[in-house]
Amino acid sequence: MGLGNPGARYAATRHNVGFRVVEAFAAAHHIDLRQAGDRAAGRGVLAGEDLWVVEPLGYMNRSGSAVRAMLAETSGEPGALLVVYDDLDLPLGQLRFKRAGGPGGHNGVRSIIEALGTDAFLRLKVGIGRPPIGSDPVEYVLEAFSAEETAVIVPAVERARDAITVALTEGVDAAMNRFHAP
Repeated sequence: MGLGNPGARYAATRHNVGFRVVEAFAAAHHIDLRQAGDRAAGRGVLAGEDLWVVEPLGYMNRSGSAVRAMLAETSGEPGALLVVYDDLDLPLGQLRFKRAGGPGGHNGVRSIIEALGTDAFLRLKVGIGRPPIGSDPVEYVLEAFSAEETAVIVPAVERARDAITVALTEGVDAAMNRFHAP
């Protein structure tokens, strides 16, 4: 499940890194994402296991309802969920898996926790760095990456795509060992 905001206006923003990662993952594994109602979704197979790749298409702060509906339709459990999203508290391009816990100030994650009634799901956070001092964090996450930042975030999206593949085929610990920065 990649988090972001729908529409062209937000496509290149920092807040849409989750969408970019799951789109890269879906493309790498030949999974077509098709819009249906409140989400874009595609079904695929990885290492003999069925999986869904999903982008909630309501705005970030309302991601939870689409996540809850998708889990209900697929008989999925929160523990089988991997949510990919941007993180202000990680340096630009750094990746970090987290097994459970609070939203850490991320409203999309807060929405999912509230909708599911649990925080027990896997997350992959992609660092977007802190805004400059005095800048509004809300405005910062809704801005596009600069050219210099793009040179960092593009390979980070590719690493995140690969980290998901490793997590799903070799396990989360293997992905953490391989993709977390020292």
